[in-house]
Amino acid sequence: MARVEVEMMTGAQNYAVLRLPGRRFPGLLVQGDSLSILTAEVQQALALLRAGDTASAEEELAYVANHLAGLLDGYIRVVDASGMPLPFRRPG
Repeated sequence: MARVEVEMMTGAQNYAVLRLPGRRFPGLLVQGDSLSILTAEVQQALALLRAGDTASAEEELAYVANHLAGLLDGYIRVVDASGMPLPFRRPG
């Protein structure tokens, strides 16, 4: 394990936008418990789809999609505020 200095572009939260040395664009740090919750939601949706319960699967997926969209929106706001270009095509 190596210790490196990173450029933290947001305050301490469950998610942080930071840039690692040598990287042109920042990334998103997701806390392990938050990642576990998102993974469980997707796995639950998959199980519901396999069981034929598409309505419940859609609810699960809508939750995850909204959560991820919120993360992406936050990332975009931070990158825009820094004056850097986005590393992807702007959504919408």
